[in-house]
Amino acid sequence: MRNFLVCTYELISSIVFGFPRHKIFNPIKKYYITIQGGKIGKGVTFYPGIKINPARNIELGNFVDLAWRVIITTSGGVKIGDRALIGYGTQIISANHTIPNNKGQIFGAGHDRKEIIIENDVWIGANCVILPGVKIGEGTVIAAGSVVSKNIPPFVIAGGVPAKIIKERE
Repeated sequence: MRNFLVCTYELISSIVFGFPRHKIFNPIKKYYITIQGGKIGKGVTFYPGIKINPARNIELGNFVDLAWRVIITTSGGVKIGDRALIGYGTQIISANHTIPNNKGQIFGAGHDRKEIIIENDVWIGANCVILPGVKIGEGTVIAAGSVVSKNIPPFVIAGGVPAKIIKERE
């Protein structure tokens, strides 16, 4: 029965998030997230093909833009501030597998969940990976293809694998 429910949830999610980003469909996507416990501000744009799973423990501020193929896992909690731009194919991953001690089995070892905070006016370029426990400061730009594994301060441009500060914004 559990497998049936999981598969049904995944099917419904893929249908809802498969709708175009048109103003008619964004309220449907917003409602789908809020009935699961998420908090969504006004004017949020959901491009088609995004995945938010589970659609709880997420807070999206006003005028957030989630581009095509954005993946957000929320079991650790995800907060995205106002006017944030999340680029194509970006993955925001708030939980990761636990690595057990003493060469124990990884399968079944559990998960480490840590909140991700993306503050106001942040632009995350295409195909970035944001790892659990990261905070990205206000006004920051993350270069395309970056892996953010540590906190990034406000008003900088950061990039690379792992992401490092390239320069301060003027």
